[in-house]
Amino acid sequence: QVQLVESGGGLVQAGDSLRVSCTASGLTISTAIMAWFRQAQGKEREFVAVLTPNPVATHYGDSVQGRFTISRDSAENTVYLQMNSLKPEDTAVYYCAARVPRSVMEALVIDTDPGRYDTWGQGTQVTVSS
Repeated sequence: QVQLVESGGGLVQAGDSLRVSCTASGLTISTAIMAWFRQAQGKEREFVAVLTPNPVATHYGDSVQGRFTISRDSAENTVYLQMNSLKPEDTAVYYCAARVPRSVMEALVIDTDPGRYDTWGQGTQVTVSS
């Protein structure tokens, strides 16, 4: 059974940094497309960042470009989202998502559509106060 467990959320002030983690079981993250999405109260789920397995490539949503960094630790089977210069508008529940590509070509696709991911974590709340 594939499971993703997020951790590391919390309450921070504007300008602070925070790192959230996503640990996978039943799935080898180095072979999967791993992504972070977020959902603020009353809003649709929004793409944040994605990391492709091989070759490793990253892509970010416009609102977080230059501030957030997605990375992975294959030994820990964990994906991270480092968030710097946080703003109140970054307040949301942050979700980790995974999709195992069925081909080498599919592994190269940068997928920002949440409907394309079939495994999700339970989410971790990040709150940024002004």
